[in-house]
Formats: sequence, C-alpha cells, structure tokens
Amino acid sequence: MKIYKRHLLITGGAGFIGSHVIRLFVNKYPDYQIVNLDKLTYAGNLANLKDIEDKPNYQFVKADICDFERMLSLFKEYQIDGVIHLAAESHVDRSIKDPFTFAQTNVMGTLTLLQAAKIVWGEDFEDKLFYHVSTDEVYGALEFDDTLFTETTPYAPHSPYSASKASSDHFVRAYHDTYGMPTVISNCSNNYGPYQFPEKLIPLFIHNIRHKKPLPVYGKGENVRDWLYVVDHARAIDLVFHQGRIAETYNIGGFNEWKNIDLIKVIIKTVDEQLGHAAGTSDGLITYVTDRAGHDLRYAIDSTKIKDELGWEPSLQFEEGIAKTVKWYLENQAWMDNITSGAYEQYYEDMYGNR
Repeated sequence: MKIYKRHLLITGGAGFIGSHVIRLFVNKYPDYQIVNLDKLTYAGNLANLKDIEDKPNYQFVKADICDFERMLSLFKEYQIDGVIHLAAESHVDRSIKDPFTFAQTNVMGTLTLLQAAKIVWGEDFEDKLFYHVSTDEVYGALEFDDTLFTETTPYAPHSPYSASKASSDHFVRAYHDTYGMPTVISNCSNNYGPYQFPEKLIPLFIHNIRHKKPLPVYGKGENVRDWLYVVDHARAIDLVFHQGRIAETYNIGGFNEWKNIDLIKVIIKTVDEQLGHAAGTSDGLITYVTDRAGHDLRYAIDSTKIKDELGWEPSLQFEEGIAKTVKWYLENQAWMDNITSGAYEQYYEDMYGNR
C-alpha cells in the first residue's frame, strides 16, 4: 500500500470550483491522497472530473457533510490531516426561496466537519489544517466609489446565502479561538470559467445566446461585481493551504469590476464572434426583469494581502478569460446538453453503482 505524505478531504469537489481544485491537487501532488467528498446534489457533476477519476491518489466518496457519524468515520478511515471545505449551497436566488436548506448545508454542514475534525484530531494539531472557502458576499455591499473589501471589513450579509456563509466563517474562527484548531479562511469574488453549472450568469447567457433565448437582466443591470477566473482561484487556494498563516483570512479577487450590463454585452459580443454571427446579432435578446430582493449594489475585493504575502495575482485579464470560457462552452456542448437534460445525474451510477 502506498504511503502518502498527506491525506486531504476536499468537500464539494464535484462542483464548479471544487472540481478545479481537485484536478490541481491530484495532478500537482501525487504524494497526497485526495478524497473528494460530495453529496452530488443538482450542481455536483462527476463528469467534471473524468480526466482524473482513475488517478491512484484520487478517491471519491458520496456523502452528506451534515451526517456527523459518516464524517467521523471518513476522518478516521482516510486519516484526514487537512480539509479544504468548498461544499455549499451557493445560489442567492435559491437561498431567497429556500433559506432552511442554506442554513442546514452551509452552517450545520460546516459545524459538523469542524466537530468531526476536533474529535478525531484531539489535541494533536501538528500538520493539521481546516481551510474554509467563503465568499465576498459576507461583507455586504459597497457604494459606487473607490472602496474595496479588505480582510478587516465588517460583516454585513444581506441575503440568506451570504448570512449562512457569514455564520460558517464565524464557526471556523470560533474553533480556532476556543479549541486551538489550525484554521484559515479565504473570501473570493464571483468565479467564472469551465464546468460552471448553467444557472449562473455567464454559462446561462452563453447557452441562451447560442439557442437565441432571452437574456434576463435584473433591474437596469447596474450592479457591479468583481470576476475571478476559476483556475486562478484554484491556484490561490493551493497557496493559502500550503503557505497561508494560521487563523488568517485572505481575500481573493480578480481586480475585474464590471457592471452586469457591460459584462453581458462583452459576453454577447464574444459569443457572436465565435459563432460567426454579425456584430449585434444577439443584442435584442436582452430582457430586463424585476430586480432581485436585497440585491447588493457592488462587490469589489482588495487582494493586496495575498499578493504581498503569498505572491498570488490573477493570470488573466477578463476579456482573455471570457474568450477562453466562451470557447470552452461552445466546444463542449455535449457537457452542457447533459446538464440541461439531467443526464449528468446518471454518471455516478454508471461509474460507482451502489459502492
């Protein structure tokens, strides 16, 4: 039996960001055992990881992070010494309709993992780490000025989603302060790139433009978001896990602020160009709809700390990243069709059966 240098539990690894983190760690660290824990709810798709599913240092486990006894057994069975916790309900609109599910998964799920780690690790925290991946939405909203979210910005969540993530952040800090558990937190801006579930803005709009469907824009489209290419985020997570200081928070942003309506026009222009359409072909698909309840005006992250301490910065400008993203979705229409048809949900049964 191979002796591994580390045994990492990465939760939510079949999701969008998680699959990129799994791929990076499995390929970069063959001397690490990587356990991918995912419940495979609607946004979890093991087809995202087809290219690494047979790697000897990779193991998939289907389980619920809220199942305390199962989490205890997994920590013991795989001798887990590091956690990268990405599993979460993450769509604001869904949180408005179903806040209980978000509280259960994001708050109680995080607490379950923390308590399992505490019990199994005991007081031996040497070479242990619980890394919690969070969101910039916990900080609330910014005005249309030059201010940015920093690691010391007070929390002011406005949606059930951001409130659940803020609560989970506080529990992680509490386990360090109360029990001495080595923890670290990162808060990221909006991610984009390959393998994102198409309820999210960018893949949804690429899909709708291709099929000449309406492009629903909240309000007047004036809300501002910072956008981070997901591969750059995975690189940052790697650095924070290995080099981040215990009990610290690191903000990870793309330095790419865009008004939603301007972002959408870039997507339209890029998709039309790559499909060979004349300029302006899809402009008429824009449809303004009633604004989202509690819709924050602006998010923008200051990533100076992670740049200065760990040497991280985004590798792509937004126009370059969006061109690569559009190209990936247009060239992987079968992946998108499997999502929209629901066929992707069969992949687990085909691969793992009842194991």
